[in-house]
Amino acid sequence: MKLVVLDRDGVINYDSDKFIRQPDEWRPIPGSLDAIARLTQSGWRVVVATNQSGIGRGLLDMASLNAIHAKMHRAVNQAGGRIEAVFYCPDTDESQSPCRKPNPGMFYAIAERFNVALDQAPCVGDSLRDLQAAAAVGGQPVLVLTGKGRKTRAQGSLPEGTTVYSDLAAVAQTLCQ
Repeated sequence: MKLVVLDRDGVINYDSDKFIRQPDEWRPIPGSLDAIARLTQSGWRVVVATNQSGIGRGLLDMASLNAIHAKMHRAVNQAGGRIEAVFYCPDTDESQSPCRKPNPGMFYAIAERFNVALDQAPCVGDSLRDLQAAAAVGGQPVLVLTGKGRKTRAQGSLPEGTTVYSDLAAVAQTLCQ
C-alpha cells in the first residue's frame, strides 16, 4: 500500500498564529486540493496527522474541529481526491503527550490502523516537529516551503534525508511520476 501522511495547517491550508477556529477560517493553499486529488488518483492513500492544541487551550471545541475537517473533506472530494483519515492530537505542548508531534504517537496509530509499516512513507510537513515525528518512525521527512516551511528550512537541523519542495503540488508531482 502506498501511504502518504500530511500535516494540515501550512501544508493543505493556510496556517494562522491565532489558530483555525471555525470552518470559514479554513482556506486551502492554492494547488493543495488538486495535489491530494492527484495523489489519490495515482493510488496513494492520503492520511492527515495534525497537532490541534487549540482544543487543549480552549480556543475551539470538538464540534468546530469536526466542522473544519468536514469542510476540508468536502473540498478535497470536490477536487477529485480523498483523505482516508484525520488523526489529531488535542494536547498542548506542556502536556508532554506521546501523540503530539514531534512525538511519534499519531504515526504509530496510523501504522496500526492501516496495518502498514511507515518505513520510507512520505510524511509531509512545514515544521521541524512534523519532520522529527516522521523520522522517529522511519518515514521519509518531506518539508514544504508553505506555511512555516521557509522559516523551518532557515533554522536548519532538519532530520537526515529530508527532502524539500516548494509546496504540496510539487510533492505530488514527484510522487506520481
